[in-house]
Amino acid sequence: MATIQTLKPGDQLPTIECPPVTRLDLIKYAGASGDYNPIHTIDDEARKAGLPGIIAHGMWSMGQLSRIVSPYLHEGFVKSYSVRFHAMVFLGDQLSLKAQLQEIQNDEYLFNVEAVKQTGEVAVKGTLIFKVI
Repeated sequence: MATIQTLKPGDQLPTIECPPVTRLDLIKYAGASGDYNPIHTIDDEARKAGLPGIIAHGMWSMGQLSRIVSPYLHEGFVKSYSVRFHAMVFLGDQLSLKAQLQEIQNDEYLFNVEAVKQTGEVAVKGTLIFKVI
């Protein structure tokens, strides 16, 4: 595996394939985050809200996407991370986490990141700055 410091603009980090989203994932996240909105854990409540079923918390999806740099944390840290949510993530969805290096300034590596559903639809997209120490 390459290190962050060997990358050049245009290079991509290895894609991370996530397992399907489970109800237990979302229940655990609700407990950890304190976000107990029932559209994330109770089917009937999600349907009452006009959804086809429960949806993953946006911040859960954002957290999953940040895993793209986990293998490199021995080299530095995430200095900045910003995303936009593009599509809902449902039970059973599988996310592919992707990152492409856009530029390097000093010891800061700017990546475009995205979480793509198994359908090809982008669920989460943003930028991440990784600071090498």
